[in-house]
Amino acid sequence: MQISTPPKGSGPLQKREAKLAWGMLAPTLISASLVVILPLLAIFWISFKPIGLADLRLTKPQVYERIRGDIEKPGDEAELEYRLSNSSRAEPIRDVTMQDVLPDGLTILQLDERCTLEGRNLSCDLGDWEPAYREKLRMPITGDQAFIDAGSSPKDTEADISGKSSSVLFDTTFTLENFVLLFDGREFWSVIGVTLFYSVFGTIGALVVGLFAAMLLNKSFRGQGILRGLYLFPYVAPVIAVAFTWVTLFDPFSGSANALLLQMGVTSQPINFFGAKPQALIMVTVFEIWRYFPMSFLFILARMQSIGADMYEAADMDGASPFQKFWYLSLPQLLGILSVLFLLRFIWTFNKFDDIFLLTGGNAGTRTLTVNVYEQAFAVSNIGAGAAVAVVIFMILVVFSIFFFKFASQEEGL
Repeated sequence: MQISTPPKGSGPLQKREAKLAWGMLAPTLISASLVVILPLLAIFWISFKPIGLADLRLTKPQVYERIRGDIEKPGDEAELEYRLSNSSRAEPIRDVTMQDVLPDGLTILQLDERCTLEGRNLSCDLGDWEPAYREKLRMPITGDQAFIDAGSSPKDTEADISGKSSSVLFDTTFTLENFVLLFDGREFWSVIGVTLFYSVFGTIGALVVGLFAAMLLNKSFRGQGILRGLYLFPYVAPVIAVAFTWVTLFDPFSGSANALLLQMGVTSQPINFFGAKPQALIMVTVFEIWRYFPMSFLFILARMQSIGADMYEAADMDGASPFQKFWYLSLPQLLGILSVLFLLRFIWTFNKFDDIFLLTGGNAGTRTLTVNVYEQAFAVSNIGAGAAVAVVIFMILVVFSIFFFKFASQEEGL
């Protein structure tokens, strides 16, 4: 008689444990989802709208109140002034109303025809305002001794002003204009090429240099700890400091690198490393490799030290060369960590902004997609176009990740 056992995780206890686990994880998952998903949805929303930087500010009526003139004794006259304005130069405001509470002892001699006064409560129906609307609403006033003694001011009770307005940011009007202009421009495809060159060669270079560094420090020797610490310096040093150092070092007029090349006779004139094509793109890629190879070095070294020494001892007995041991023993063991590092480093490099911006500002053929986002959104004040470029970046990375995981799963036989 064969007794069948229920599948693993299908019993009542396992189901209750699974529900409890998901319940405990739910707050964390929800919080993480909101942090990631909400900004992403906002970028997609803005990318389909023709809005500029000024459109992010809500359209609303504004008011500033003051007394024009001095009331020094009872019976003195002055003017109560309300400076009214529409905060938007493109959108109108409808049904604008204003309410204010007058200080004790202050009397309005003549009300504006749009206003009513009930006790100390002033109400005004100001109608519809056109874009960039400006007006000064003035009413003659007088004050008694109580007003003078109290030293009151209309600002003691701020006027409440409101109205109805629409915003292109929140309406349901959508357009593909941002994407049409983006893909029609020749410059966009050159930016794509620069971004791919920077990302691919920066990622591969960081992995290769990190691999060689790990191989060098995989053996125990005197001063190994100090050398490991020096290897980590580019990664832990502040990016502003190292970027400024590189720019100063390779300056065409006062940089040490150019001075050394001139004295050695390698070149007859200074080289503008960060200011001319194509060396500017090469230099920012080299900087990317130099700055981020320590991370690859740490992961690869940790994986190398977990490989058993028995295989290498057997390979030595069989007369294998160092290259054969690396190619047939070490490299297959490192493929997993190398593939993960390639995925992470490619995504991070593809999204990298600060390094290029600090070194070249995106000039001299180093304008990547992330720099393009900044220039479109803030330099040109076209938020919609900047969001469209950000959406393109997201879609490229999603497609890359899908193909990467598909290829990696086939290679690993999953």
